[in-house]
Amino acid sequence: MTMSRRCFVYILASPSRTLYVGITNDLARRMQAHRDGRPGAFTAKYHIGRLVYFEEHDGPIAASAREKEVKRWRRTKKIKLIESMNPKWTDLAEQL
Repeated sequence: MTMSRRCFVYILASPSRTLYVGITNDLARRMQAHRDGRPGAFTAKYHIGRLVYFEEHDGPIAASAREKEVKRWRRTKKIKLIESMNPKWTDLAEQL
């Protein structure tokens, strides 16, 4: 029997609320990478570095499926998801 690795689906926002949906198995490390501008040009270009939503999944397959689902949503639905957990859009990375 193999053990599942916990994985996270997360949403980052810029000050102007441009959104980015991602997946990781180490949320704290990934947040540091985003803040350092390493993952890619999109998050660096739009100053996307505030963690506004995340959810934990049991393994990469489940997390990847959820990430794809959320990425397909309209912006309004993503905002409702964020505000269900974080109505003030505070930076949740400070709690990691």
